[in-house]
Amino acid sequence: MDLLATTSAVAVSSYALLSTIYKSAQALYAQPTTNLPSLQDNLGRSEPVLPSVDVIVPCFNEDPITLAQCLESLASQDYTGKLQVYVVDDGSANRDVVAPVHKIYANDPRFSVILLANNVGKRKAQIAAIRNSSGDFVLNVDSDTILAADVVTKLVLKMHDPEVGAAMGQLIASNRSQTWLTRLIDMEYWLACNEERAAQARFGAVMCCCGPCAMYRRSALALLLDQYEAQFFRGKPSDFGEDRHLTILMLKAGFRTEYVSDAIAATVVPDSLGPYLRQQLRWARSTFRDTFLALRLLPELDGYLTLDVVGQNLGPLLLALSSLAALAQLLIAGSVPWWTGLTLAAMTMVRCSVAALRARELRFLGFALHTPINIFLLLPLKAYALCTLSNSDWLSRKVANVPAEGKKQSVILHPNAGPSAASQWGMSGIIHKAGLSSPESSLTATKSVCGCDRSTACK
Repeated sequence: MDLLATTSAVAVSSYALLSTIYKSAQALYAQPTTNLPSLQDNLGRSEPVLPSVDVIVPCFNEDPITLAQCLESLASQDYTGKLQVYVVDDGSANRDVVAPVHKIYANDPRFSVILLANNVGKRKAQIAAIRNSSGDFVLNVDSDTILAADVVTKLVLKMHDPEVGAAMGQLIASNRSQTWLTRLIDMEYWLACNEERAAQARFGAVMCCCGPCAMYRRSALALLLDQYEAQFFRGKPSDFGEDRHLTILMLKAGFRTEYVSDAIAATVVPDSLGPYLRQQLRWARSTFRDTFLALRLLPELDGYLTLDVVGQNLGPLLLALSSLAALAQLLIAGSVPWWTGLTLAAMTMVRCSVAALRARELRFLGFALHTPINIFLLLPLKAYALCTLSNSDWLSRKVANVPAEGKKQSVILHPNAGPSAASQWGMSGIIHKAGLSSPESSLTATKSVCGCDRSTACK
């Protein structure tokens, strides 16, 4: 039984050493740099016309209220250059319910609605819009995400450097106050953005520009679109993890990928463990699938990125080994693994205290709850993901607000409802709670580019 205690102690000590080195370097490189000049100072003097931006919003069975909030935030962008929004309905079963949302913008030339006849997956829905647009930059936005009014402006400023192929904004949970889990996920997002991505951005190599809010250079996309569309894993098309894969392709092609901390996007996060674990399972499979592709990039990147990859992959293995040995020591030998328990508790307290200090919010002390969730739920889930990599099920797609047969739709908006529709759909409160600002929009509708099936029109 001494073997179990020794194994647990050595593993947790190695984990503590690796995490200390990794997290210390991460905290150092994640420190914010000096403020960037304004868009007008940086762009206006050299370019008479600001770059054009195409916003792609793929939708599948989206809740109409959530979709309305997303589109209103896009309509309220303060960007003075050309902005075109493409809403791609990916064969939703609740299309009749979301149709009133489309009609809100039916007369606005900035908005187009693409209706796909069948569900082809988020990636192909994005590509359908990309190939039918022509803007200098492409901004991918999830249909459950709302953007602060200056997001497009700030991302375009970062993309002004021709070496930058992609840039992402900071993600927060729009439903943070809903449950204990949404509060925890919101803190997890803050740490992922302002520690992990911020440190990677110091070297121009953010390893995953997250799907809810990521901007790409069209000229770079044109080089990579076929590779992006044709991703296969063990002979099957890959239809998730599109954000990570496209980011890796950008890095592989020699472009920089960046993080813009003050470009705030609020997205809906799971409010219960079931959906959260399904989401994490999908993300874990995506990460494992792209790991080998990412490893090939490391010799060309700064040494910190190697430490980052080692810390994110070897760390969980050491934690899992120490936890399993400690559990076996407790169950078989009946002895308490004090060293393992105290080491993990100390590391958790230090990490949460540092996060609370950096974020200047005491709520981050509550992130200590993530440690038992990570050990007892997420680590086994990652092991399962590794054993089921060939499974490409989306796992979380559901029909939202489909009216029962014979019943009328529960929500109807006037086609020319305009910005006032935001309050009818409860959007103003969501934006306020998320900490985002949205100026009054002059928008009244969306231009529908098809009144029939788009199965051929997008080709």
